[in-house]
Amino acid sequence: MTTPQKRVLIIPCSGIGKAYGSVGRDAMYQVVEEMRPDTTDTVCLSLLTLGDMDAQAQVRVQPTITIDGCPKACAKVNVEVAGGKPVAEYRVFDVYRAHKELKVRSVSDLGDAGREMARILAEEIAAKVDELTARPAKEK
Repeated sequence: MTTPQKRVLIIPCSGIGKAYGSVGRDAMYQVVEEMRPDTTDTVCLSLLTLGDMDAQAQVRVQPTITIDGCPKACAKVNVEVAGGKPVAEYRVFDVYRAHKELKVRSVSDLGDAGREMARILAEEIAAKVDELTARPAKEK
């Protein structure tokens, strides 16, 4: 009998009203719903900030990736306050710095460039998920 593998949690900042927060959330949905639905999950950041015991327990025992849209790093900070330690931390601004040609149109409409920024970030995160969920080869 095999032990079920823990899913990697991906927690984006709330970033309501912030364009980079919207990019981070879009990247998370791409990974969790399209790219790696069998190995990832998410927890609502507001549940962590409100002290939800189930959400806090999840970030303590599951590998967690955070995505932040601004220097306040609310996702990272709230995971740590809940007793978790992110295995990887991503900042949307870092993607922008590497791809300055990509400009987000607005909070409610990322536009083609904003969606491309989210896709680039999602691919980086999916690669990290693959690294975290790789099972070691059986020894001979």
